[in-house]
Amino acid sequence: MSKKEILLKEIEQVSEPFLDEVLDFIRFLKTRNAKKRMSITVASESSLAKDWLKPEEDEAWKNL
Repeated sequence: MSKKEILLKEIEQVSEPFLDEVLDFIRFLKTRNAKKRMSITVASESSLAKDWLKPEEDEAWKNL
């Protein structure tokens, strides 16, 4: 049985009032993951910008 199937079985057994909390937690995890990816992107931007701002880069991409 997959983890997803196990989770679905568990969710089926949870009482209605707790489903809001389960949903909130799932959304929290998704948001946290998105924020981590965004922070990695922002952190790498300054180091990559050195190459992006070169005239050779502008030349290479001008026809796209």
